[in-house]
Amino acid sequence: MTEIIPHWLQKQADLSPGRLALETPEGTKITFGDLHKAVDIQARKLASLGVLQGSRVAVLSHNSVEMVVLVHALSYIGATLILLNTRLTASEWSFQLQDSEADLLLTAARFEKQAKDTGVALLTIEMLHEQPEKEYTCCTELRLDDVFNIIYTSGTTGNPKGVEHTFGNHWWSAIGSALNLGLSHEDKWLSPLPMFHVGGLSTIFKSAIYGMPLYVTESFDEKIVQTAIIDRGVTIVSVVTVMLQRLLRLQEEDGVTYPEKFRCMLLGGGPAPLHLLEESKARAIPVFQSYGMTETSSQIVTLSPEDSIRKLGSAGKALVPAQLRIMTGTGFAKPEEPGEIQVKGPMITKGYYRNPNATEGAFREGWLATGDVGYTDKDGYLYVLDRRKDLIISGGENIYPAEVEGILTSQPSIKDAAVIGKTDTKWGSVPVAFLVKSADVSVEELQTYCQERLARYKIPKYWHWVDELPRNASNKLMRYKLQQLLDEGSA
Repeated sequence: MTEIIPHWLQKQADLSPGRLALETPEGTKITFGDLHKAVDIQARKLASLGVLQGSRVAVLSHNSVEMVVLVHALSYIGATLILLNTRLTASEWSFQLQDSEADLLLTAARFEKQAKDTGVALLTIEMLHEQPEKEYTCCTELRLDDVFNIIYTSGTTGNPKGVEHTFGNHWWSAIGSALNLGLSHEDKWLSPLPMFHVGGLSTIFKSAIYGMPLYVTESFDEKIVQTAIIDRGVTIVSVVTVMLQRLLRLQEEDGVTYPEKFRCMLLGGGPAPLHLLEESKARAIPVFQSYGMTETSSQIVTLSPEDSIRKLGSAGKALVPAQLRIMTGTGFAKPEEPGEIQVKGPMITKGYYRNPNATEGAFREGWLATGDVGYTDKDGYLYVLDRRKDLIISGGENIYPAEVEGILTSQPSIKDAAVIGKTDTKWGSVPVAFLVKSADVSVEELQTYCQERLARYKIPKYWHWVDELPRNASNKLMRYKLQQLLDEGSA
């Protein structure tokens, strides 16, 4: 029998109507009671546009209180939410809108001009406020098996795939996180990650499920985040590596320390350089590495607080009630033996929208084959090495770009680094480095630095200086764009 629960926002509005739900750097504060009222009004306005249960509504917006309200309003109606990445092109939006069979596109005004030619009925979120209200049947219960939203993968090869998330995926993701990190009445979560990605979206649901304030920022700004931690009572922040680097740099420049009540810097988005984790530890910043992807509804593996020191560099163990295993071409991997990371649990997507072949290819007897490479130690703790597709095989040796990047960024003059493979007639493939420097440094100096820390075959054979590295809206490195530069001969 399908499990049914009360709608999480309506439940919080009933239990704790006066508790803070949303806060912004500008000083806006909204309680759960007022948020419920705003969501209900928004749902009525959507109903006046013909949005009904089963409608498919795409949203193109930066982070905002309005976006949080819109996400909940679509769940009140029973519509399906399709989230679009603001950094894509109009043609990429068009593909996703057609593939998802969207009925309506709601866009922030700043994206209206680019979105006009996508072939779907369009209305700005700002204009939505001027719509009349119409009665609708509010969904007071959530069927956990029902699909609520679709988020498209990056599509670095071929067309992107629409990952379907059910209410149950989000519910179990929130429960698993709480059972690991714990909950406190003092908690306030800030996520500068885009809400159109699952990491940012998940905090909207966590806020409603936990009855916890969400500190809403339009995008990542290290000064805003630092102020929120020191002066606004934020206790948990979600970041990726480049964000943590910028926060550490700012903290050093300003000579400040974080208050004791700040209890979690949740780090995701791929393997982090060990020197960055060690620097955070030295500054008493509680960084907890995590591992997850769109298909797992955000984090599915996280390092528990009590293990953060003795297992530095590990992403931890699978959250309750998820499972984890490492598989090689011959079967189960031994401790310390690299293989493909596979996961299983109720927070994992059922599949890709209108793409049964991709869905079938992604699962192995109920286990999601992530395509990521890692190993578990003798105690079962996961260490993520890299994406399988990013692995460089040179002369039969495996080179993990994240490892080499970690060494390069530990050199004081290097601000950012990316490593990819280049086809080589002798070795099959060799590593190539793209570097952003913060101070003058020569290739010879970098080679010497690497020789003391890396096996010879891991040292980049080619070096390129760039002003910045291509990153997506979540600040994750887009290696394929660097690969395009190599393939085109531009680098």
